[in-house]
Amino acid sequence: MAERGVDVSALPQEVREQLAELDLELSEGDITQKGYEKKRAKVLAPYLTQTQNLAPPPAYDAQSPGPSSASAPAPEPGPSNSSSSSSRHRRTRRPHRSSGTRDERYRSDIHTEAVQAALAKHKEEKMALPMPTKRRSAYVQSPIDNCSPPDSSSSSDDEAVSSESAGPQQSPDTWINSSLHGSSTSSSASSTLSHGESRPTQAPQPQSQQVPPPPAPAHPPHSHSQPSALAEAFAQARIDPVGGVGPPDVPSQAQARGSRVDLPANAVVRGMSRGQSRSSMMETADVRRVGRGVPVSSRVSTKIQQLLNTLKRPKRPPLSEFFTDDQEEIVEVPQADPNTPKPEGRQIIPVKGEPLGVVSNWPPALQAALARWGATQGKSPALTALDITGKPLYTLTYGKLWSRSVKLAYTLLNKLGTKNEQILKPGDRVALVYPNSDPGMFWVAFYGCLLAEVIPVPIEVPLSRKDAGSSQVGFLLGSCGVGLALTSEVCLKGLPKTPTGEILQFKGWPRLKWVVTDSKYLTKPSKDWQPHIPTANTDTAYIEYKASKEGTVMGVAVSKVAMLTHCQALTQACNYCEGETLVNVLDFKKDMGLWHGVLTSVMNRIHTISVPYAVMKACPLSWVQRVHIHKARVALVKCRDLHWAMMAHRDQRDTSLASLRMLIVADGANPWSVSSCDAFLNVFQAHGLKPEVICPCATSPEAMTVAIRRPGVPGAPLPARAVLSMTGLSHGVIRVNTEDKNSALTVQDVGHVMPGALMCIVKPDGPPMLCKTDEIGEIVVNSRAGGNMYYGLHGVTKNTFEVIPVNASGTPIGEIPFVRSGLLGFVGPGSLIFVVGKNEGLLMVSGRRHNADDLVATALAVEPVKTVYRGRIAVFSVTVFYDERIVIVAEQRPDASEEDSFQWMSRVLQAIDSIHQVGLYCLALVPANTLPKTPLGGIHISDTKQLFLEGALHPCNILMCPHTCVTNMPKPRQKQPVGVGPASIMVGNLVAGKRIAQAAGRDLGLIEDQDLVRKLCMWPTMMHQFLTEALQWRAQTDPDHTLYVLLNAKGVAICTATCVQLHKRAEKIAAALMERSGINIGENVVLLYPPGIDLIAAFYGCLYAGCIPVTVRPPHPQNLSATLPTVRMIIDVSKAACILTTQVLTKILRSKEAAATVNIKTWPIIIDTDDLPRKRPPTIYKPPNAEMIAYLDFSVSTTGMLTGVKISHAAVSALCRSIKLQCELYSSRQITICLDPYCGLGFVLWCLASVYSGHQSILIPPMELESSLTLWLGTLSQYRIRDTFCSYSVMELCTKGLGGQTDMLKARGVNLSCVRSCVVVAEERPRLALTHSFSKLFKDIGLSMRAVSTAFGSRVNLAICLQGTTGPDPSTVYVDMKSLRHDRVRLVERGAPQSLPLVESGTILPGVRVIIVNPETRGPLGDSHLGEIWVNSPHNATGYYTIYGEENLQADHFNTKLSFGDPQTLWARTGYLGFVKRTELTDSSGDRHDALFVVGSLDETLELRGLRYHPIDIETSVSRAHRSIGESAVFTWTNLLVVVAELCGSEQDALDLVPLVTNVVLEEHHLIVGVVVIVDPGVIPINSRGEKQRMHLRDSFLADQLDPIYVAYNM
Repeated sequence: MAERGVDVSALPQEVREQLAELDLELSEGDITQKGYEKKRAKVLAPYLTQTQNLAPPPAYDAQSPGPSSASAPAPEPGPSNSSSSSSRHRRTRRPHRSSGTRDERYRSDIHTEAVQAALAKHKEEKMALPMPTKRRSAYVQSPIDNCSPPDSSSSSDDEAVSSESAGPQQSPDTWINSSLHGSSTSSSASSTLSHGESRPTQAPQPQSQQVPPPPAPAHPPHSHSQPSALAEAFAQARIDPVGGVGPPDVPSQAQARGSRVDLPANAVVRGMSRGQSRSSMMETADVRRVGRGVPVSSRVSTKIQQLLNTLKRPKRPPLSEFFTDDQEEIVEVPQADPNTPKPEGRQIIPVKGEPLGVVSNWPPALQAALARWGATQGKSPALTALDITGKPLYTLTYGKLWSRSVKLAYTLLNKLGTKNEQILKPGDRVALVYPNSDPGMFWVAFYGCLLAEVIPVPIEVPLSRKDAGSSQVGFLLGSCGVGLALTSEVCLKGLPKTPTGEILQFKGWPRLKWVVTDSKYLTKPSKDWQPHIPTANTDTAYIEYKASKEGTVMGVAVSKVAMLTHCQALTQACNYCEGETLVNVLDFKKDMGLWHGVLTSVMNRIHTISVPYAVMKACPLSWVQRVHIHKARVALVKCRDLHWAMMAHRDQRDTSLASLRMLIVADGANPWSVSSCDAFLNVFQAHGLKPEVICPCATSPEAMTVAIRRPGVPGAPLPARAVLSMTGLSHGVIRVNTEDKNSALTVQDVGHVMPGALMCIVKPDGPPMLCKTDEIGEIVVNSRAGGNMYYGLHGVTKNTFEVIPVNASGTPIGEIPFVRSGLLGFVGPGSLIFVVGKNEGLLMVSGRRHNADDLVATALAVEPVKTVYRGRIAVFSVTVFYDERIVIVAEQRPDASEEDSFQWMSRVLQAIDSIHQVGLYCLALVPANTLPKTPLGGIHISDTKQLFLEGALHPCNILMCPHTCVTNMPKPRQKQPVGVGPASIMVGNLVAGKRIAQAAGRDLGLIEDQDLVRKLCMWPTMMHQFLTEALQWRAQTDPDHTLYVLLNAKGVAICTATCVQLHKRAEKIAAALMERSGINIGENVVLLYPPGIDLIAAFYGCLYAGCIPVTVRPPHPQNLSATLPTVRMIIDVSKAACILTTQVLTKILRSKEAAATVNIKTWPIIIDTDDLPRKRPPTIYKPPNAEMIAYLDFSVSTTGMLTGVKISHAAVSALCRSIKLQCELYSSRQITICLDPYCGLGFVLWCLASVYSGHQSILIPPMELESSLTLWLGTLSQYRIRDTFCSYSVMELCTKGLGGQTDMLKARGVNLSCVRSCVVVAEERPRLALTHSFSKLFKDIGLSMRAVSTAFGSRVNLAICLQGTTGPDPSTVYVDMKSLRHDRVRLVERGAPQSLPLVESGTILPGVRVIIVNPETRGPLGDSHLGEIWVNSPHNATGYYTIYGEENLQADHFNTKLSFGDPQTLWARTGYLGFVKRTELTDSSGDRHDALFVVGSLDETLELRGLRYHPIDIETSVSRAHRSIGESAVFTWTNLLVVVAELCGSEQDALDLVPLVTNVVLEEHHLIVGVVVIVDPGVIPINSRGEKQRMHLRDSFLADQLDPIYVAYNM
């Protein structure tokens, strides 16, 4: 035993008392032997140390180093003594303060032990949960400096908590610093590995040193599957970094989004950690796809590994049947478990209360009782009110109460308006607004209203416009038609006012007239005036407010006869006698406080002592002292009052409770009340309290008092307890708990049914069917003493107040209506009523019922002292993905460390999982004092839930656990083996009536007649295979025709080029190239120019000299470190012999800044073309055939691949001809181009098309728009342009920047009615929302809704679709997203659930054929399937340009054949998924038009659960989830879905986004998000075409380079 060597008799009296209490608890079976020994050891610990010099047991240290610090559940000190060892020596003489941090409504030592036992099971497992990562600035400081005064805080609070129980106080800085200690960058708070451990910088070490060992299996090994493939894949994904350093920064981090950067995959540019100098760029061989992996030695990867470890074994075996993904219904109800307990008893028989006796002197109405006592017993005290210190303030006698009430009634009826008009008539509703500290004024107002026959509606005093539930109270006042409010002078002065001194108009409230009811303002009635007191009838007497689960506040109307009958029934049940004294601690405005303390007490001439809530907080013993002083016979309390008194009782030796004959426990129906009652009895039995006087009761606003335990006879046996199985309860069945003591609930009875009432139990949902005797149901009551209706809400009234129970066959059991009480319970032996919960606290999860109060109790039993502020915890459920999900929100103590909070959260998960067998969806901690409060300081649940769903809760810590609790996911798709032969597929398609999905543009056609050629100005088109010939021909035939005009930001033409000028400039450059030794025909030359005419001249100069041009975007001078490596890489990969550039860029390439990033000594020859001498080349090169390479097109794809493709002269001519035909381009036409001219179709339009077709191109560099938003639209209007080409970035700039300024544009005379086609050039799915917004916004300045269309190209073919001028309008279809994930295309109606709108990507260009192919089998698909788009056309690229010549890759992508169908044709694979649909429209040839729809890049699709997802769809949902989310991007890492969201709002919104993002992805895509990363705006890298570079983002995230605001690892 612990007390060896301690002389018990020498211990202080206080300690001996504690030991005696423990002995008593043990003897009565209230505590287990183990718990007894533990607590006893705890009490004696200080004296052991003193006597034996033994070291005290080590307290749990939050900062213990090593992997266990964030994950291993710590040993728990016993709950009853929460002071830590450090404060042991300064314990004061106020022991009642020690455990005030818990909401004592839920205190149960037995339950606490159960929770500790459940957690002990988990202790061995060491759950290595990854702690969330937080940027330092995101630590939320609790607004502790503006704490609300003690009065408005929680109903269970207790003040001096922190000093007693937390040990030495830590400043926020110390805990921030301590948790930051050891983390390597500012991006993260502390990881499970960060303490005292440096980050490995060499190649990753073996996994065992990096990641905590996986948790020990929960089940025997044989019950486990093999270790998950997920983790194996993870282990193999590790790649040794080259040179041992991390990949480079994300491109657009060091700069604003404005300067777009194309960055190729990171391994090519590897070798640039944040502060290192960058030397050699070429450290890799593979150019096309590099960066398949990332050095995984980073903290992020470690945490993801931990996360995978937690997900590796499901905490509970999965449901027997997973849901199948039926096409019509996403989820099915799971098969019922055959072992589920089912009710087996007979059908319940209604329980009857004893008859309500008729006593001769009972008054005919309550007002009559007041009149009688006012006249006959005027000096008799009615009410004593206490001041804030607990001393009596005033006593109101029955005489005074009567006379003041009469004065008020007279004033209300006669003196409010001007002489002639009567403002109030009998039957009008009046609000009563009185503070809890002033019962006297309230009594007078209430009885004054009854005497005036107006209907009082008592409400809480509004404190501010932002009160929780304020607008709902407004709804109540509105539905009751209240126009007048009565209040006291003091209260009126305290109400919030406008600057002019008027009472504030509260949110949602009707206009109110305020009337002060202090005596001095009342008028004495004339001698002949008497109030009218009719016999009690069915008219409404008063309205009591009631808040529903959803937060709606409704008024329960109580009739005069019900009010009187209820008083009579209470008098009979409680055996009230005239002249007794009653102490009331409850709120006198409603419920028990009103029924006993205001109404029944007046009927029986009882003296009520009202103890306001504020006094209880200052002096918790005040009510006990009042009972003792006044020899009170009855006390009316809640469990919290019992607990507080018990904690404080040692301050008082001489109090006696012997006078009490009845201690009514108002919330005795709460299952957790039993331990409070027992503990209170243990302490106060010595003070004369008799066990039989404790009377729990059950009440509800609708049914009023449902049941109450009658005062017992001394010596009679006490009522029995029920120990119920929580599993049984969750299935709505009563089972006595025998096996698992941890998951048991002990409940006490609440006595018998009220006199004159009839009660039965019905099913809580669906028709009111009678329950069986062993089934939990809702208690319904038939009685004259109950509410009649929800005032003004007839629809809702019927379902609650007029319920007729039916038997199993569905026939009503009688005629009489019952009232639903909202209480869940059953009838036990001897007709005793047991209540196990309330309807509004019911959480239905996967068909099982859980009670919010039970979950709060479990959470509080997990030692909350270090974490939870004053035990303030809210539990509610939210509906996500076809089921309720449980959310727990708690207020965090200001001094709680991150580690403590995370520790507490992970242990609450374990405890609730063990005890309730239910998974939590979300656990959030918010700063202290920030949850919305009810008037008495409790948490306003429905407002809290609303804030959570709106993303306005602002948590400081959050833990999402969707993997554990979402068990109704659709079954993962098993891909069918491809064993079907080609013939059967063809036959199958024919039988199903499906067409093969293929489409073609019109024929390019050849014109034979030379005269016609000349007439149509198509000479170069026909005669010249090479663009160089076309340019020379134009320079001769039409030298002064302007081909190009370049505009600056002001819209001024700063440079133009006619045919001859361009020809001559090209000649100068060709001469310069030919003169240089070392530059031979056929060598590659890099063109490094800003967008402009120099670039075009340099391009033709290269062709004239026989060199192959490579256009490269110049580096950004303000951001060389991010942009120069890409330039360097393209130069190296293309083996360029020379760089043509401008003077300015030459200086930049040779600058010190450039030298810091790349090796500038190894640049090839640099030729500055600004001031070349006027020379002509000796000859102009003509290629021997048209299949020779004309130029190389380098581009970085969205997946981060740098690819160069070879474009032949034949392809250039065919493409230009195709565009000319599609867009009807000829010499007299003008087009405007606002695109980047470096690759793809942008380059073709900028540099090639004008020379071929002869039209004039007005060039607008996109970066000029950043300084002058109206430049592009203004140019279209000024030059009356019919055709224009732009990028999505340009369109987005105009939409965001000018969308609201159309009036300004109109005033400037901008008119877009001239625009016939505006084509967006892109290599992606058309952005329908953006193009639609653009069209809609600029419709006001004349833009036709039909003008905007899209083009589509890819690496293998730069232009496949282009809307042009001749084809039908692009068509829009709505496809079913569920089918799309299965690679099927099912068209649905607009607005159908799960529908996705897709728009045609433009008309297929002349000469182009496309076919949709299964990427795996390479067989053609029917038009109802999604497949890869293959293209055949004369302008396909010839192949990839790589230094290693990967022939297999080239053949695969550029010259591939179908596996069956048409095995001769050579196709190129675009790498994009899409489908073809035949539309109702006709094309120019009169045939029905086949539309091509692009869905997304094959490389970017996410394969999850066997289904194919497109990132853009998930990102669209994420961006809609919260107003603070700007851009978002998703990617996968070892089967985990990672969502990165940019936060546009303040950093306190960051954690709000985590649950919303998780919800929306689960709801709309049926996926569980593994990691949510919140970052600053501009972090997601975007390339020049406005496309997200998700692979870059992924690499940066895994290399821990994002500096995120918050990273949440969803478990």
